[in-house]
Amino acid sequence: MGEFVKVGKISEVTNGKMKVFNIGGKQIAIANIDGEYLAFDDACTHAQCSLAGGMLDGHTLTCYCHGAQFDIKTGKVLAPPAPSPISIYKVKVEGEDIFIEI
Repeated sequence: MGEFVKVGKISEVTNGKMKVFNIGGKQIAIANIDGEYLAFDDACTHAQCSLAGGMLDGHTLTCYCHGAQFDIKTGKVLAPPAPSPISIYKVKVEGEDIFIEI
């Protein structure tokens, strides 16, 4: 079990949007889906494109580079050409602050 680290405020990640945070040199994206905050690596496992630049439809994220799709709740690949899942992180919200477990 890792430790929870504060990454930002809920006001920074509006509903239906994603924002990238640099945590210990690692780019981690946080998405807000109707008040549910999900955190995942901001790099497609196919060509390392930023996933935060992609299209979000519910829990499905489509990479803008080559169309790979991921379930950002589980990290699972939903459509190629991504060869492997993305890493996901536990999120907790305390008041206005967002924390992720690293």
